[in-house]
Amino acid sequence: MARTRQLVICIDNTGYEVSLERRKIYIRIPDARAEKSGQLRVIDESGEDYLYPKESFVTAELSQPVRRAVLQAA
Repeated sequence: MARTRQLVICIDNTGYEVSLERRKIYIRIPDARAEKSGQLRVIDESGEDYLYPKESFVTAELSQPVRRAVLQAA
């Protein structure tokens, strides 16, 4: 089964200080069109999904139990 939601960590919130916190885990929603233009669709502090620069995030490599716990807490 393909994962529809992925976890990413914000490493740079320059210009988006109100919407994103550095070192925080966010849920990424796959969006092929956005990725082609160098952006990621992320659920930010407002609880809504918006596009942000891809270089502002790294993939969160978490074990399955931790990943599940983070997604349940969201």
